[in-house]
Amino acid sequence: MNHKTPEQEGVSSVNIKKYIDILEEHQLSTHNMIMMRGENIFFEKYWEPFGPEFLHRMYSVTKSVVSLAVGFVIQEGLLNLDDKIVDYFEEESQVPQVDENVKVQTIRNMLMMSTAKAPNGWTHDDDRVRCYFKNENPSRKPGEFFEYDTNSSFVLCALVERLTGMSLMDYMRKKLFDKIGVSKEAYCLKCPGGHSWGDSALLCTPRDLLLIARFVMNKGRWNGEQILNENYIEEATSKLIETQSGDQVHFDTHGYGYQIWRTYDNSFMFNGMGCQFAICVPEKDMIFIYNGDNQGHEGAQDIVIENFFKLIVRQAEDMPLIENLEGQEILRAPMKLMCAQGKGYSELQEKIHGMVFKMQPNPMNITEFSLHFSEEICYFSYINAQGSKSLPFGMLANAFDVFPQEGYYDQVGGEATKGHFYRCATSAAWLTEKKLHLKVQVIDTYFGRMDIVLDFANEENVEMNITKTAEFFFDEYCGSATGRKC
Repeated sequence: MNHKTPEQEGVSSVNIKKYIDILEEHQLSTHNMIMMRGENIFFEKYWEPFGPEFLHRMYSVTKSVVSLAVGFVIQEGLLNLDDKIVDYFEEESQVPQVDENVKVQTIRNMLMMSTAKAPNGWTHDDDRVRCYFKNENPSRKPGEFFEYDTNSSFVLCALVERLTGMSLMDYMRKKLFDKIGVSKEAYCLKCPGGHSWGDSALLCTPRDLLLIARFVMNKGRWNGEQILNENYIEEATSKLIETQSGDQVHFDTHGYGYQIWRTYDNSFMFNGMGCQFAICVPEKDMIFIYNGDNQGHEGAQDIVIENFFKLIVRQAEDMPLIENLEGQEILRAPMKLMCAQGKGYSELQEKIHGMVFKMQPNPMNITEFSLHFSEEICYFSYINAQGSKSLPFGMLANAFDVFPQEGYYDQVGGEATKGHFYRCATSAAWLTEKKLHLKVQVIDTYFGRMDIVLDFANEENVEMNITKTAEFFFDEYCGSATGRKC
Protein backbone atom coordinates (compact mmCIF):
# COMPACT_ATOMS: atom_id res chain seq x y z
CA MET A 1 0.00 0.00 0.00
CA ASN A 2 1.23 3.44 -0.92
CA HIS A 3 0.96 6.67 1.04
CA LYS A 4 -0.21 9.91 -0.51
CA THR A 5 -1.18 13.26 0.97
CA PRO A 6 -4.90 13.97 1.40
CA GLU A 7 -4.74 16.66 -1.27
CA GLN A 8 -3.17 14.26 -3.77
CA GLU A 9 -6.27 12.10 -3.37
CA GLY A 10 -8.70 15.00 -3.68
CA VAL A 11 -9.41 15.37 0.05
CA SER A 12 -8.85 18.49 2.10
CA SER A 13 -6.54 18.25 5.13
CA VAL A 14 -8.68 20.98 6.69
CA ASN A 15 -11.77 18.78 6.39
CA ILE A 16 -9.98 15.85 8.03
CA LYS A 17 -9.02 18.14 10.93
CA LYS A 18 -12.62 19.36 11.17
CA TYR A 19 -13.75 15.75 11.27
CA ILE A 20 -11.36 14.83 14.08
CA ASP A 21 -12.38 17.94 16.02
CA ILE A 22 -16.03 16.88 15.86
CA LEU A 23 -15.20 13.45 17.27
CA GLU A 24 -13.16 15.00 20.07
CA GLU A 25 -15.87 17.58 20.86
CA HIS A 26 -18.34 14.74 21.33
CA GLN A 27 -15.82 13.04 23.63
CA LEU A 28 -15.61 9.92 21.52
CA SER A 29 -12.99 7.40 22.49
CA THR A 30 -11.17 6.99 19.18
CA HIS A 31 -8.33 4.48 18.86
CA ASN A 32 -7.34 4.77 15.21
CA MET A 33 -8.51 5.68 11.73
CA ILE A 34 -7.26 5.00 8.20
CA MET A 35 -8.52 6.58 4.98
CA MET A 36 -7.69 5.06 1.61
CA ARG A 37 -8.54 5.98 -1.98
CA GLY A 38 -7.73 3.51 -4.68
CA GLU A 39 -4.56 1.77 -3.53
CA ASN A 40 -3.27 4.81 -1.63
CA ILE A 41 -3.57 5.56 2.08
CA PHE A 42 -3.99 9.31 2.42
CA PHE A 43 -4.54 9.50 6.19
CA GLU A 44 -3.57 7.17 9.04
CA LYS A 45 -3.71 8.06 12.73
CA TYR A 46 -3.38 6.26 16.07
CA TRP A 47 -4.41 7.65 19.43
CA GLU A 48 -1.94 6.92 22.25
CA PRO A 49 -1.46 4.18 23.47
CA PHE A 50 -2.68 2.45 20.29
CA GLY A 51 -0.40 1.83 17.33
CA PRO A 52 -0.22 0.04 13.96
CA GLU A 53 0.67 -3.34 15.49
CA PHE A 54 -2.09 -3.39 18.12
CA LEU A 55 -4.45 -6.34 17.63
CA HIS A 56 -7.78 -4.61 18.01
CA ARG A 57 -10.98 -6.42 18.99
CA MET A 58 -13.28 -5.99 15.99
CA TYR A 59 -16.48 -7.32 17.58
CA SER A 60 -19.22 -7.85 14.96
CA VAL A 61 -16.92 -7.03 12.07
CA THR A 62 -16.13 -10.72 12.62
CA LYS A 63 -19.55 -11.54 11.12
CA SER A 64 -18.48 -10.07 7.78
CA VAL A 65 -15.39 -12.28 7.83
CA VAL A 66 -17.62 -15.30 8.52
CA SER A 67 -19.68 -14.30 5.47
CA LEU A 68 -16.53 -14.44 3.34
CA ALA A 69 -15.73 -17.85 4.84
CA VAL A 70 -19.22 -19.08 3.91
CA GLY A 71 -18.59 -17.79 0.39
CA PHE A 72 -15.41 -19.85 0.15
CA VAL A 73 -17.17 -22.97 1.47
CA ILE A 74 -19.87 -22.51 -1.19
CA GLN A 75 -17.16 -22.03 -3.82
CA GLU A 76 -15.64 -25.35 -2.78
CA GLY A 77 -18.99 -27.07 -3.34
CA LEU A 78 -19.44 -27.98 0.31
CA LEU A 79 -22.54 -25.86 0.87
CA ASN A 80 -25.42 -24.12 -0.91
CA LEU A 81 -27.19 -20.93 0.14
CA ASP A 82 -30.57 -22.66 0.18
CA ASP A 83 -29.46 -25.61 2.30
CA LYS A 84 -31.33 -26.01 5.61
CA ILE A 85 -29.23 -25.35 8.70
CA VAL A 86 -30.79 -28.26 10.64
CA ASP A 87 -29.42 -30.70 8.05
CA TYR A 88 -25.91 -29.85 9.26
CA PHE A 89 -26.73 -29.92 12.97
CA GLU A 90 -29.16 -32.82 13.25
CA GLU A 91 -28.09 -33.84 16.75
CA GLU A 92 -27.84 -30.31 18.22
CA SER A 93 -31.19 -29.21 16.79
CA GLN A 94 -33.19 -32.01 18.47
CA VAL A 95 -33.71 -30.08 21.75
CA PRO A 96 -36.40 -31.19 22.42
CA GLN A 97 -37.70 -31.07 18.85
CA VAL A 98 -37.21 -28.91 15.80
CA ASP A 99 -39.64 -26.03 15.34
CA GLU A 100 -41.38 -26.22 11.96
CA ASN A 101 -40.11 -22.78 10.90
CA VAL A 102 -36.59 -23.57 12.04
CA LYS A 103 -36.73 -26.74 9.92
CA VAL A 104 -36.92 -24.65 6.75
CA GLN A 105 -34.46 -21.92 7.80
CA THR A 106 -31.69 -21.68 5.21
CA ILE A 107 -28.09 -20.53 5.17
CA ARG A 108 -29.27 -17.55 3.12
CA ASN A 109 -31.84 -16.62 5.80
CA MET A 110 -29.10 -16.62 8.42
CA LEU A 111 -26.66 -14.57 6.37
CA MET A 112 -29.42 -11.98 5.87
CA MET A 113 -30.46 -11.88 9.56
CA SER A 114 -33.95 -13.04 8.61
CA THR A 115 -34.14 -16.07 10.89
CA ALA A 116 -37.14 -17.99 12.20
CA LYS A 117 -36.97 -16.80 15.80
CA ALA A 118 -36.21 -13.62 17.67
CA PRO A 119 -32.71 -13.88 19.13
CA ASN A 120 -32.19 -15.58 22.47
CA GLY A 121 -29.47 -14.60 24.89
CA TRP A 122 -26.13 -16.28 25.27
CA THR A 123 -26.17 -18.20 28.56
CA HIS A 124 -22.51 -19.25 28.26
CA ASP A 125 -23.69 -22.77 27.56
CA ASP A 126 -20.89 -25.23 26.90
CA ASP A 127 -22.28 -25.54 23.38
CA ARG A 128 -23.63 -22.31 21.87
CA VAL A 129 -24.86 -24.24 18.83
CA ARG A 130 -27.13 -26.37 20.99
CA CYS A 131 -28.13 -23.23 22.91
CA TYR A 132 -29.15 -21.64 19.60
CA PHE A 133 -31.58 -24.42 18.81
CA LYS A 134 -32.95 -24.37 22.36
CA ASN A 135 -34.45 -20.94 21.61
CA GLU A 136 -38.02 -21.03 22.94
CA ASN A 137 -39.16 -17.72 21.43
CA PRO A 138 -42.22 -17.83 19.14
CA SER A 139 -41.25 -18.56 15.55
CA ARG A 140 -42.13 -17.00 12.22
CA LYS A 141 -41.51 -17.89 8.61
CA PRO A 142 -37.80 -17.23 7.93
CA GLY A 143 -36.71 -14.82 5.23
CA GLU A 144 -39.51 -12.29 5.65
CA PHE A 145 -37.97 -9.52 7.74
CA PHE A 146 -34.72 -8.41 9.33
CA GLU A 147 -33.87 -8.89 13.00
CA TYR A 148 -30.26 -8.78 14.13
CA ASP A 149 -29.38 -12.25 15.42
CA THR A 150 -25.78 -12.52 16.57
CA ASN A 151 -26.17 -16.16 17.61
CA SER A 152 -27.04 -17.21 14.07
CA SER A 153 -23.70 -15.74 12.94
CA PHE A 154 -21.96 -17.86 15.54
CA VAL A 155 -23.71 -20.96 14.20
CA LEU A 156 -22.63 -20.08 10.64
CA CYS A 157 -19.04 -19.92 11.85
CA ALA A 158 -19.45 -23.29 13.57
CA LEU A 159 -20.83 -24.64 10.29
CA VAL A 160 -17.75 -23.45 8.39
CA GLU A 161 -15.53 -25.16 10.95
CA ARG A 162 -17.56 -28.38 10.78
CA LEU A 163 -17.48 -28.55 6.97
CA THR A 164 -13.81 -27.65 6.59
CA GLY A 165 -12.39 -29.38 9.64
CA MET A 166 -10.43 -26.19 10.35
CA SER A 167 -10.77 -23.23 12.68
CA LEU A 168 -12.17 -20.06 11.16
CA MET A 169 -8.76 -18.36 11.17
CA ASP A 170 -6.86 -21.35 9.79
CA TYR A 171 -9.38 -21.68 6.98
CA MET A 172 -9.33 -17.98 6.16
CA ARG A 173 -5.52 -17.93 6.21
CA LYS A 174 -5.48 -20.75 3.69
CA LYS A 175 -8.16 -19.27 1.44
CA LEU A 176 -7.46 -15.54 1.72
CA PHE A 177 -5.50 -13.94 4.54
CA ASP A 178 -2.04 -15.19 3.59
CA LYS A 179 -2.63 -14.12 -0.01
CA ILE A 180 -3.53 -10.53 0.84
CA GLY A 181 -1.04 -10.04 3.68
CA VAL A 182 -3.13 -10.19 6.85
CA SER A 183 -0.73 -10.32 9.80
CA LYS A 184 0.26 -13.73 11.17
CA GLU A 185 -0.60 -12.53 14.68
CA ALA A 186 -4.31 -11.97 13.94
CA TYR A 187 -6.53 -14.45 15.76
CA CYS A 188 -10.04 -15.14 17.03
CA LEU A 189 -11.13 -15.84 20.59
CA LYS A 190 -12.96 -19.08 21.33
CA CYS A 191 -16.22 -19.96 23.05
CA PRO A 192 -16.83 -22.83 25.46
CA GLY A 193 -16.99 -26.01 23.45
CA GLY A 194 -14.08 -25.06 21.19
CA HIS A 195 -15.78 -23.13 18.38
CA SER A 196 -14.35 -19.80 17.28
CA TRP A 197 -16.28 -16.83 18.62
CA GLY A 198 -17.35 -16.06 15.09
CA ASP A 199 -19.91 -13.39 15.83
CA SER A 200 -17.70 -11.10 17.89
CA ALA A 201 -14.07 -11.89 18.51
CA LEU A 202 -11.67 -11.34 15.61
CA LEU A 203 -8.54 -9.52 16.75
CA CYS A 204 -6.41 -7.98 14.03
CA THR A 205 -4.62 -4.75 13.19
CA PRO A 206 -6.44 -1.84 11.52
CA ARG A 207 -4.26 -2.44 8.46
CA ASP A 208 -5.47 -6.06 8.38
CA LEU A 209 -9.06 -4.83 8.35
CA LEU A 210 -8.17 -2.42 5.55
CA LEU A 211 -6.78 -5.29 3.46
CA ILE A 212 -9.95 -7.34 3.93
CA ALA A 213 -12.13 -4.35 3.03
CA ARG A 214 -9.99 -3.66 -0.05
CA PHE A 215 -10.42 -7.27 -1.16
CA VAL A 216 -14.20 -6.95 -0.90
CA MET A 217 -14.13 -3.58 -2.72
CA ASN A 218 -12.19 -5.39 -5.46
CA LYS A 219 -15.11 -7.86 -5.71
CA GLY A 220 -12.99 -10.79 -4.63
CA ARG A 221 -9.93 -10.04 -6.77
CA TRP A 222 -6.34 -9.56 -5.60
CA ASN A 223 -3.30 -8.95 -7.78
CA GLY A 224 -5.25 -10.03 -10.84
CA GLU A 225 -6.53 -13.28 -9.30
CA GLN A 226 -10.26 -13.86 -8.73
CA ILE A 227 -9.95 -15.48 -5.31
CA LEU A 228 -13.64 -15.48 -4.33
CA ASN A 229 -16.59 -15.64 -6.68
CA GLU A 230 -17.54 -12.13 -7.81
CA ASN A 231 -21.27 -12.92 -7.81
CA TYR A 232 -21.14 -13.90 -4.14
CA ILE A 233 -19.36 -10.67 -3.21
CA GLU A 234 -21.86 -8.60 -5.18
CA GLU A 235 -24.77 -10.30 -3.44
CA ALA A 236 -23.13 -10.06 -0.02
CA THR A 237 -22.63 -6.30 -0.35
CA SER A 238 -26.01 -5.50 -1.92
CA LYS A 239 -29.33 -4.66 -0.28
CA LEU A 240 -31.07 -8.00 0.10
CA ILE A 241 -33.40 -7.09 2.94
CA GLU A 242 -34.90 -3.93 4.39
CA THR A 243 -33.55 -2.62 7.71
CA GLN A 244 -35.55 0.60 8.03
CA SER A 245 -38.48 0.22 10.41
CA GLY A 246 -39.59 3.86 10.71
CA ASP A 247 -39.36 7.17 8.89
CA GLN A 248 -35.96 8.18 10.27
CA VAL A 249 -32.84 7.60 8.20
CA HIS A 250 -29.64 6.56 9.96
CA PHE A 251 -26.42 4.86 8.93
CA ASP A 252 -27.99 1.41 9.45
CA THR A 253 -31.35 1.90 7.71
CA HIS A 254 -30.12 1.33 4.15
CA GLY A 255 -30.45 -2.43 4.01
CA TYR A 256 -28.39 -5.54 4.68
CA GLY A 257 -26.65 -8.16 2.56
CA TYR A 258 -24.83 -11.26 3.78
CA GLN A 259 -23.53 -10.13 7.19
CA ILE A 260 -22.64 -6.78 5.61
CA TRP A 261 -24.52 -3.52 6.11
CA ARG A 262 -25.55 -1.02 3.49
CA THR A 263 -25.10 2.63 4.38
CA TYR A 264 -25.11 6.15 2.88
CA ASP A 265 -24.31 6.98 -0.76
CA ASN A 266 -24.67 3.45 -2.12
CA SER A 267 -21.92 2.23 0.20
CA PHE A 268 -21.49 -0.85 2.38
CA MET A 269 -19.79 -1.47 5.69
CA PHE A 270 -18.56 -3.97 8.26
CA ASN A 271 -19.95 -2.85 11.61
CA GLY A 272 -18.80 -3.87 15.09
CA MET A 273 -19.91 -2.89 18.58
CA GLY A 274 -18.37 0.23 20.04
CA CYS A 275 -17.65 1.71 16.57
CA GLN A 276 -15.51 -0.80 14.72
CA PHE A 277 -16.04 0.18 11.11
CA ALA A 278 -14.79 -0.65 7.63
CA ILE A 279 -16.78 1.62 5.31
CA CYS A 280 -16.44 1.03 1.58
CA VAL A 281 -17.58 3.74 -0.85
CA PRO A 282 -17.37 2.26 -4.38
CA GLU A 283 -18.42 5.43 -6.20
CA LYS A 284 -15.44 7.28 -4.69
CA ASP A 285 -13.18 4.18 -4.50
CA MET A 286 -12.68 5.10 -0.84
CA ILE A 287 -12.31 2.98 2.30
CA PHE A 288 -12.48 4.21 5.88
CA ILE A 289 -11.29 2.20 8.88
CA TYR A 290 -12.31 3.43 12.32
CA ASN A 291 -11.75 1.72 15.66
CA GLY A 292 -12.70 2.96 19.09
CA ASP A 293 -14.70 2.07 22.16
CA ASN A 294 -17.87 4.11 22.29
CA GLN A 295 -20.12 1.54 23.91
CA GLY A 296 -22.93 3.29 25.72
CA HIS A 297 -22.30 6.61 23.96
CA GLU A 298 -25.69 7.35 22.46
CA GLY A 299 -25.40 8.49 18.86
CA ALA A 300 -21.66 7.74 18.55
CA GLN A 301 -22.09 5.62 15.43
CA ASP A 302 -24.11 8.33 13.73
CA ILE A 303 -21.52 10.96 14.67
CA VAL A 304 -18.64 8.93 13.24
CA ILE A 305 -20.36 7.85 10.05
CA GLU A 306 -22.53 10.84 9.14
CA ASN A 307 -19.68 13.29 9.53
CA PHE A 308 -17.32 11.06 7.55
CA PHE A 309 -19.70 11.23 4.61
CA LYS A 310 -20.46 14.92 5.11
CA LEU A 311 -16.86 16.15 5.43
CA ILE A 312 -14.77 13.56 3.60
CA VAL A 313 -16.76 11.56 1.05
CA ARG A 314 -19.11 14.20 -0.31
CA GLN A 315 -16.44 16.89 -0.48
CA ALA A 316 -13.78 14.71 -2.09
CA GLU A 317 -12.77 15.80 -5.57
CA ASP A 318 -11.90 13.49 -8.45
CA MET A 319 -8.64 15.33 -9.08
CA PRO A 320 -5.77 16.43 -6.83
CA LEU A 321 -6.13 19.60 -4.77
CA ILE A 322 -3.47 22.24 -4.10
CA GLU A 323 -1.18 20.88 -1.40
CA ASN A 324 -1.86 22.25 2.09
CA LEU A 325 1.47 21.77 3.86
CA GLU A 326 0.34 23.58 7.00
CA GLY A 327 -2.82 21.48 7.22
CA GLN A 328 -0.85 18.28 6.70
CA GLU A 329 1.56 19.26 9.47
CA ILE A 330 -1.35 19.83 11.86
CA LEU A 331 -2.64 16.34 11.10
CA ARG A 332 0.72 14.87 12.09
CA ALA A 333 0.36 16.12 15.67
CA PRO A 334 0.10 13.25 18.20
CA MET A 335 -3.31 12.34 19.61
CA LYS A 336 -4.12 10.83 22.99
CA LEU A 337 -6.93 8.57 24.14
CA MET A 338 -9.92 10.49 25.50
CA CYS A 339 -9.83 11.00 29.26
CA ALA A 340 -12.13 12.33 31.99
CA GLN A 341 -13.34 15.89 31.38
CA GLY A 342 -13.70 18.62 34.03
CA LYS A 343 -11.35 20.39 36.43
CA GLY A 344 -7.97 19.01 37.36
CA TYR A 345 -7.97 20.31 40.92
CA SER A 346 -10.29 20.96 43.87
CA GLU A 347 -9.31 22.27 47.27
CA LEU A 348 -11.21 19.34 48.73
CA GLN A 349 -8.59 16.88 47.57
CA GLU A 350 -6.11 18.30 50.09
CA LYS A 351 -8.55 17.48 52.88
CA ILE A 352 -9.46 13.95 51.78
CA HIS A 353 -5.98 12.88 50.64
CA GLY A 354 -5.21 9.57 52.37
CA MET A 355 -8.47 9.61 54.31
CA VAL A 356 -10.19 6.22 54.69
CA PHE A 357 -13.95 6.08 54.11
CA LYS A 358 -15.89 3.14 55.56
CA MET A 359 -18.81 2.13 53.35
CA GLN A 360 -22.26 0.90 54.31
CA PRO A 361 -23.23 -2.53 52.90
CA ASN A 362 -23.59 -2.19 49.12
CA PRO A 363 -23.98 -4.25 45.89
CA MET A 364 -20.29 -3.81 45.03
CA ASN A 365 -19.14 -5.25 48.36
CA ILE A 366 -16.71 -2.35 48.69
CA THR A 367 -16.06 -2.00 52.41
CA GLU A 368 -13.72 0.98 52.34
CA PHE A 369 -11.69 3.21 50.03
CA SER A 370 -9.17 6.03 50.06
CA LEU A 371 -7.73 8.50 47.54
CA HIS A 372 -4.12 9.53 47.25
CA PHE A 373 -3.36 12.56 45.08
CA SER A 374 -0.06 13.69 43.57
CA GLU A 375 1.10 15.82 40.65
CA GLU A 376 1.67 12.73 38.53
CA ILE A 377 0.05 9.39 39.43
CA CYS A 378 -2.84 9.27 41.90
CA TYR A 379 -4.41 6.17 43.46
CA PHE A 380 -7.89 4.92 44.23
CA SER A 381 -7.43 2.21 46.86
CA TYR A 382 -10.28 0.03 48.06
CA ILE A 383 -11.26 -3.30 49.58
CA ASN A 384 -13.87 -5.54 47.99
CA ALA A 385 -14.74 -9.24 48.02
CA GLN A 386 -11.40 -10.11 46.37
CA GLY A 387 -9.36 -8.15 48.88
CA SER A 388 -7.28 -4.99 48.78
CA LYS A 389 -7.04 -3.22 45.42
CA SER A 390 -5.22 -0.16 44.11
CA LEU A 391 -6.03 1.60 40.84
CA PRO A 392 -3.65 4.30 39.53
CA PHE A 393 -5.15 7.28 37.70
CA GLY A 394 -4.15 10.65 36.32
CA MET A 395 -5.90 13.97 36.75
CA LEU A 396 -7.12 15.00 33.28
CA ALA A 397 -4.74 12.37 31.90
CA ASN A 398 -4.73 8.61 31.51
CA ALA A 399 -2.60 6.36 33.67
CA PHE A 400 -1.97 2.99 32.02
CA ASP A 401 -1.91 -0.13 34.15
CA VAL A 402 -4.04 -3.24 34.74
CA PHE A 403 -7.46 -3.15 36.34
CA PRO A 404 -7.02 -4.92 39.70
CA GLN A 405 -10.02 -7.29 39.49
CA GLU A 406 -8.78 -10.83 38.86
CA GLY A 407 -10.37 -13.58 36.82
CA TYR A 408 -12.16 -12.00 33.87
CA TYR A 409 -12.45 -13.90 30.56
CA ASP A 410 -9.33 -14.34 28.48
CA GLN A 411 -8.99 -16.48 25.36
CA VAL A 412 -12.28 -18.33 25.91
CA GLY A 413 -15.37 -16.18 26.30
CA GLY A 414 -17.51 -17.30 29.21
CA GLU A 415 -14.66 -18.88 31.16
CA ALA A 416 -13.28 -17.06 34.20
CA THR A 417 -9.48 -17.13 34.08
CA LYS A 418 -7.60 -17.21 37.36
CA GLY A 419 -4.69 -14.79 37.48
CA HIS A 420 -5.89 -12.82 34.46
CA PHE A 421 -6.23 -9.03 34.49
CA TYR A 422 -7.26 -6.51 31.83
CA ARG A 423 -5.08 -3.60 30.77
CA CYS A 424 -6.78 -0.28 31.32
CA ALA A 425 -6.46 3.50 31.10
CA THR A 426 -7.80 5.46 34.08
CA SER A 427 -8.27 9.20 34.44
CA ALA A 428 -10.16 11.53 36.76
CA ALA A 429 -11.63 15.02 36.84
CA TRP A 430 -13.58 17.15 39.29
CA LEU A 431 -17.11 17.66 37.97
CA THR A 432 -17.76 20.14 40.78
CA GLU A 433 -15.72 21.19 43.80
CA LYS A 434 -17.10 18.17 45.67
CA LYS A 435 -17.74 15.57 42.96
CA LEU A 436 -14.91 13.48 41.50
CA HIS A 437 -15.30 11.35 38.36
CA LEU A 438 -12.96 8.39 37.71
CA LYS A 439 -13.10 7.08 34.13
CA VAL A 440 -11.81 3.53 33.63
CA GLN A 441 -11.31 2.30 30.06
CA VAL A 442 -10.37 -1.34 29.52
CA ILE A 443 -8.16 -1.64 26.43
CA ASP A 444 -7.44 -5.33 26.04
CA THR A 445 -8.89 -8.32 24.19
CA TYR A 446 -12.14 -6.94 25.60
CA PHE A 447 -13.19 -3.29 25.68
CA GLY A 448 -15.40 -1.57 28.22
CA ARG A 449 -15.80 1.46 30.42
CA MET A 450 -16.60 2.06 34.07
CA ASP A 451 -17.50 5.41 35.62
CA ILE A 452 -16.99 5.95 39.33
CA VAL A 453 -18.50 9.14 40.76
CA LEU A 454 -17.60 10.11 44.31
CA ASP A 455 -19.78 12.87 45.73
CA PHE A 456 -18.43 14.36 48.94
CA ALA A 457 -21.08 16.32 50.85
CA ASN A 458 -18.09 17.42 52.94
CA GLU A 459 -14.81 15.80 53.90
CA GLU A 460 -16.72 13.59 56.36
CA ASN A 461 -19.27 11.83 54.10
CA VAL A 462 -19.33 10.38 50.59
CA GLU A 463 -21.79 8.91 48.15
CA MET A 464 -20.40 6.47 45.60
CA ASN A 465 -22.13 5.64 42.31
CA ILE A 466 -20.62 3.21 39.80
CA THR A 467 -21.94 2.43 36.33
CA LYS A 468 -20.44 0.39 33.52
CA THR A 469 -20.73 -0.15 29.80
CA ALA A 470 -18.99 -3.44 29.17
CA GLU A 471 -19.91 -6.86 27.88
CA PHE A 472 -19.44 -9.69 30.40
CA PHE A 473 -17.36 -7.84 33.01
CA PHE A 474 -17.50 -5.06 35.63
CA ASP A 475 -20.88 -6.46 36.80
CA GLU A 476 -19.72 -6.65 40.41
CA TYR A 477 -18.89 -2.94 40.37
CA CYS A 478 -22.35 -1.61 39.53
CA GLY A 479 -24.37 0.16 42.19
CA SER A 480 -24.46 2.89 44.80
CA ALA A 481 -23.15 3.22 48.34
CA THR A 482 -22.71 5.73 51.13
CA GLY A 483 -19.74 6.05 53.42
CA ARG A 484 -18.22 8.05 56.23
CA LYS A 485 -14.69 9.01 57.25
CA CYS A 486 -13.16 6.59 59.75
